[in-house]
Amino acid sequence: MLSSFGKQIKSVKYTGLASLLLFVLSITGCSIKQPRQVAIASAHPLATQAGFEILQQGGNVYDAAVAVSAALAVVEPSGSGLGGGGFWLLHRESDDLDIMIDGREKAPLAAHKDMFLNAQGEPNKQLSLNGMLAAGIPGMPAGMVHLSEKYGNLPLATSLQPAIRYAEQGFPIGTRHQKLLSFRKNILEQHSETADIFLANGQLPAKNSSLKQADLAQTLKQLAEKGQAGFYQGSVAHKLVNAVQQEGGLWTLEDLLKYQIVERQPVSGSYQGIKITSASLPSSGGIVLIEALNILENTDLEAVDDITRKHLIVEAMRRAYHDRALYLGDTDFIDVPVERLINKHYAQGLSSTIRTDKTLPKEYLTGHTQEEQGGRNTTHFSIIDNEGNRVAATLSINFPFGAGLVASGTGVLLNNEMDDFASAKNSANGYGLVGGDANAIAPEKRMLSSMTPTFVQDNERIAVLGTPGGSRIISMVLLATLDFAAGNSPESWVKVKRFHHQYIPNHILYEKQGLSTEEIISLQSLGHHLKQTYNYGNMQAVQLNKSTNTLSAASDHRGEGLAKIQQINE
Repeated sequence: MLSSFGKQIKSVKYTGLASLLLFVLSITGCSIKQPRQVAIASAHPLATQAGFEILQQGGNVYDAAVAVSAALAVVEPSGSGLGGGGFWLLHRESDDLDIMIDGREKAPLAAHKDMFLNAQGEPNKQLSLNGMLAAGIPGMPAGMVHLSEKYGNLPLATSLQPAIRYAEQGFPIGTRHQKLLSFRKNILEQHSETADIFLANGQLPAKNSSLKQADLAQTLKQLAEKGQAGFYQGSVAHKLVNAVQQEGGLWTLEDLLKYQIVERQPVSGSYQGIKITSASLPSSGGIVLIEALNILENTDLEAVDDITRKHLIVEAMRRAYHDRALYLGDTDFIDVPVERLINKHYAQGLSSTIRTDKTLPKEYLTGHTQEEQGGRNTTHFSIIDNEGNRVAATLSINFPFGAGLVASGTGVLLNNEMDDFASAKNSANGYGLVGGDANAIAPEKRMLSSMTPTFVQDNERIAVLGTPGGSRIISMVLLATLDFAAGNSPESWVKVKRFHHQYIPNHILYEKQGLSTEEIISLQSLGHHLKQTYNYGNMQAVQLNKSTNTLSAASDHRGEGLAKIQQINE
């Protein structure tokens, strides 16, 4: 045993060594590496856990994004899946790279602009929403493969393991899953393969009952083993095409073989010194978001009363959504005046048409557009590490459970994203959004989307956010961005009371308790029409505070997701 004097000598010795080490580090410019931390917010706890499982195996945030994407395809089949598509917005801190992986679905080669019209030339909404004509060529599997191979550290097979396990072993379903099953039950029960997986003897399964998807697990294994060829070629591709064609769809093996993701530059802008980076076409999200913020930058939202503030935000939404319907579509097929639409001088002109004492009648806005929509049961997740590497991903199969049909032997639930095209000029889609020639159906064209994965950044904070919600996605991200600008945290952004205007239909849509009785009366006095709807959205948000090197995260209380921050052992 050491004597007291001996212990003092040993303590002085260790203290001296520590001081010497710190001195050497200071003069050599070296630093002690901070522990690696990551924040993940997703729409399902098992998906969030899948991301952390892969991070603990040495994965980076992009590997985690693959794991979360695949897990959501299994545990939240109402919102996304291998039969759908999406957009992954990435930032890599080492070279300051911002890029968007476009995994949006495409129209089949045999698609044509009149495919959803009846003999009178009117859109048949049932054809574009339910059944195999409604299904675009999926981009989700190709997007995950590309994300893993180009940006990840781990093999794709490793990142897909949590999803494969969930599909094989099953997981307990929740209230949200039940509710969305109920909404689409009459469609799902028409197809035996779909009903056998998601219903219990033709009825809604009990809460917490286990959902197993053996065929989907096998399809994921094919993807893990063979990469893109495991889905777009071989036995899985043949099963997909056979299922679609048997139900009257247009897919061919050539459609699948030709599908490729596209890397696109995100759109960027600013609002009161805050940098905005968001989804580019074929998503309308970033353009409409930045245009609305540019319009609002010409007003002082902090200097006006709350009613006037909401009125100004609504008027900005109306003008930005009007331009969405008039101009936006797939830039691989049409020319879109993107730079003009996100130009601040253009926004000044639009802002000059806004009055604080009344709303402008919709007929006074230039151009002729009518009602359109967009998939409401999408999903979103956000990831960031304490170095600033980050992913915002919004994924979709459009309506809950997509087209309502699982391709036999694959477990793959197919999308109904063809409804996001404008079936006829000025016709509305399933979400009330209108479109024109810019978003008309054409072979291999990507349909216009409202998905808005977004980065918001000031001198101290970096935010990663997004949400499902169809045409209302953009307005939700707009309100959250304004809340960020007010200095609030992710927990506040996801709780913001929501209201929305998309130009047509010509009313303010607001969630239950989203507006007070006084606010409703006051907005009506300004000429607005209002309509209450259910509580919508499921925002997932994370943030890095650069000055304190701390992370924060929040998952929307309207959903059943999980936001978590965790130290990664390396």
